Amino acid sequence: MEIKILGPGCPKCKILEKLTREVVEQSGIEATVTKVEDIVAIMNYGVMTTPALVVNEKVVLKGRVPSAEELKKLLIN
Repeated sequence: MEIKILGPGCPKCKILEKLTREVVEQSGIEATVTKVEDIVAIMNYGVMTTPALVVNEKVVLKGRVPSAEELKKLLIN
């Protein structure tokens, strides 16, 4: 699984990145987590509000930080 956190480095973006890494590690999910900070690359996903979460090249969340439980459901399904 490929997971990308889209965001320019704002506090919410950093929280989402940290939370995503924690959930992946705790759940034993086999995934590569990367952070995308380039505005043009972010806009190529059609995202105008950050942070955003991309799983296998599909935007699954944008504009907010989910709870750990919600994030786990997004990653497992």
